[in-house]
Amino acid sequence: MGFREEIDAIVKSGDVVLFMKGTPQFPQCGFSGQVVQILDHVGVPFKGVNVLENDMIRQGIKEYSNWPTIPQLYIKGEFVGGCDIVREMFQSGELVPMLEEKGVAVRDRAIG
Repeated sequence: MGFREEIDAIVKSGDVVLFMKGTPQFPQCGFSGQVVQILDHVGVPFKGVNVLENDMIRQGIKEYSNWPTIPQLYIKGEFVGGCDIVREMFQSGELVPMLEEKGVAVRDRAIG
């Protein structure tokens, strides 16, 4: 299996997959940490993929998405964006409806 197929399999391995530096429990970069905080805040379960553990994935995900930076968020196999895009979607109120539209269970902690 080539790197593209391997990354494709990881991207599709969960409803919400975050390629990040570090782990959800211990992010190793501020941008990855911000995306983890946003996902935790809206209450969506996600799979964190630590790109620091595998250089092939670290480089390959950038080619796969044609996006130069990490973190990268995928929802239902579709590339959403990096930290800035996720933060803007969260602040504008677009993130939760998009997750719900794609059939991802969300418990928005900001409500109730």
